[in-house]
Amino acid sequence: MSTSSRTFIADHVSGIPRSGIRDFFELVQNTIGVISLGVGEPDFATPWHIREAAIYALERGRTQYTSNLGLLKLRGCICTYVESKFGVRYDPKSQVLVAVGVSEALDLALRATLNPGDEVIYHEPCYVSYSPSVILSHGVPVPVVCRAEDGFAVTAKAIEAVVTPRSKVLMLSFPTNPTGGTMTREQLIEIAEVARRHDLLIITDEIYSELTFEGEHVSIASLAGMAERTLFLHGFSKAYAMTGFRIGYACGPCHLIDAMMKVHQYAIMCASIIAQEAAIEALTHGEAATAAMRDQYRLRRNFIVKALNDMGLPCHLPRGSFYAFPNISSTGLGSKEFAIRLLNEEKVACVPGGAFGPSGEGFLRCCFATAFDQIQIAMDRTSKLVDRCRKG
Repeated sequence: MSTSSRTFIADHVSGIPRSGIRDFFELVQNTIGVISLGVGEPDFATPWHIREAAIYALERGRTQYTSNLGLLKLRGCICTYVESKFGVRYDPKSQVLVAVGVSEALDLALRATLNPGDEVIYHEPCYVSYSPSVILSHGVPVPVVCRAEDGFAVTAKAIEAVVTPRSKVLMLSFPTNPTGGTMTREQLIEIAEVARRHDLLIITDEIYSELTFEGEHVSIASLAGMAERTLFLHGFSKAYAMTGFRIGYACGPCHLIDAMMKVHQYAIMCASIIAQEAAIEALTHGEAATAAMRDQYRLRRNFIVKALNDMGLPCHLPRGSFYAFPNISSTGLGSKEFAIRLLNEEKVACVPGGAFGPSGEGFLRCCFATAFDQIQIAMDRTSKLVDRCRKG
């Protein structure tokens, strides 16, 4: 039997590293009794009325394909919701595409807009998929570092400093995973001016927007003159605890949504009709449940941030998301070493900051979408490791 000397793997795929989150949690799978502050998933069950809508859809035999763009009723609900909450008006017939989560929506946006060598500017630390998604679309990722002293916001000045003639897209995601960083209206106005000056397309991922604890969440798409150069991405996983439903959407100019639909129709065809039916229920009757979950996250956030600061791990107060991002440099350990020791010695799982880009080194992502009593125990255990590290 002959063997081939070729790997058959595309160069741009072989060069992409495995997810730092998933590699780390291979270790967690084999450790008993772990308190997990690692996976970015709500610990709440999807509200019953949303689950019931999915069950009812099955009982009615709603198991067919939908339009490539998604159910028109859902697209109408999305437009009503986005206009009400974000102040941007879209046409449900031509400016909305329902996707398999925000991850697919982002992939579609990049594949539909990038030519080989086009540059995509994004802020870092950031969600682990952003740079690989750009590379898989044959683009060039260009990170801009966000700093703790700035609340992990990104500045217009830092963005403009990396703009080149090849720059085509600016990706934003606020509130941010893993830092909980947010942006003010004034900061976004400055960034919008940079985007107009350099003719950049904005792709904004606002999946954590409902989990804003203080202040006003502003979408850059709502600013004057920005809707026509912005793809607005959103979904249901975080606000409605619907991670497994895998349902998201993109809103934007007709020609961009049409281009994304071409990729979507050949690669995926349509999102699950059952998930789409559940999403309609979430948008029409889910606000109270979201508010209740947000209140619980706020209490957990206040506790975990105080606990981390009290043990000498500087941690800014995130205004959104359900992540704390403490600086662990004072322990003398790198992010991965600290996270592995925390797992092995204290049975607490957090994600090394380096998984979210080089600028995340020296930090640790602690997800507080975990029961309050478990967070309390986890912080007691973490404090013990911090004390041992400092005593040498």
